[in-house]
Amino acid sequence: MERGPGSSIRVRVPAKINLHLGVGPRRPDGYHDVVSVLQTVGLHDTLELILDGDGHWAHPAARRRMRASLTLAGSEGEGTARGVPEGADNLVLVAARRLMAHLGIDGGPEGERTPQGHDGAASTDDGPWTRMRLTKRIPVAAGMAGGSADAAAALVGLNRLWGADLDVTTLRDVAALVGSDVPFCIEGGTALATGTGTSVARVLNGTTTYWVVGIDRSPLSTADVYAAFDTLAPPAPTSPDAVLHALRTGDLGELAHSLHNDLEPAAIALRPELAGRRDAMLDVGALGSLVSGSGPTVLGLARDAEDARRIAAAVADVFDVVEVAAAPAGGPEVTAQRTS
Repeated sequence: MERGPGSSIRVRVPAKINLHLGVGPRRPDGYHDVVSVLQTVGLHDTLELILDGDGHWAHPAARRRMRASLTLAGSEGEGTARGVPEGADNLVLVAARRLMAHLGIDGGPEGERTPQGHDGAASTDDGPWTRMRLTKRIPVAAGMAGGSADAAAALVGLNRLWGADLDVTTLRDVAALVGSDVPFCIEGGTALATGTGTSVARVLNGTTTYWVVGIDRSPLSTADVYAAFDTLAPPAPTSPDAVLHALRTGDLGELAHSLHNDLEPAAIALRPELAGRRDAMLDVGALGSLVSGSGPTVLGLARDAEDARRIAAAVADVFDVVEVAAAPAGGPEVTAQRTS
């Protein structure tokens, strides 16, 4: 379906956690094979997308001069998006370029910013512009796939804004060209990821879980954690079967016992205080606790929402920020749409 100039979309997208993360040794191409049970969790970023242009623009394939730009609104309650790339390397813009290439759109030079007209608005003299504005709440470089979630929001939002009408399978294929977690983030929910993380299968999940999310504002590089992992002579990836069984049956005790992250020793080697923060969750009654992905976020599994709030209050002084969130949280959600 076509959209006229001035159309806008707002997409709300959740973070990701790993309930199980098994990692194999480094491959010759530099990647690692993984076996991971993923869930979306209720911490969200918001991406607003606005199509500007003089005239009526047809299907994206005919918008030969389409350009895309990104501005950062800052973290909700923080006023800054510290640590988020602002240029062409931001995964939102990477996703936009990949989608443009798939649709046959000439996206212009990489990293080109929106030109300004005399009134400060985006100039449209050289064709239509899609302006995107990202508001961060998911912590940055924290093992929660914030960048991948934002890229998924861009693909879902641009598909709707541009009237491309691509199906979910095609969006996942484009997402796989952006990053390993992006295909999962297209739909969210609960899934098993294999290979380099781009092969995703839906998983039967019988329960809602509540998590205490302990956030460290100092980022931890995923590349650095994997490099540390490689030096630890890692074993073969562990099996996710116990986690998958716990999700099917809704057995919180089994789930707590089977939570696992092969990257946790590497993250702790780089940031030793993470071990104490993980243990602090357990000391105040969390059923289970682990480092999320490559860290430094630490997760604590609670019995229910009330228990999660109690644990969060008890560890508030251990972390920079503590959140309570439910999982699974679905996928990218279009929360507002306007067509002019």
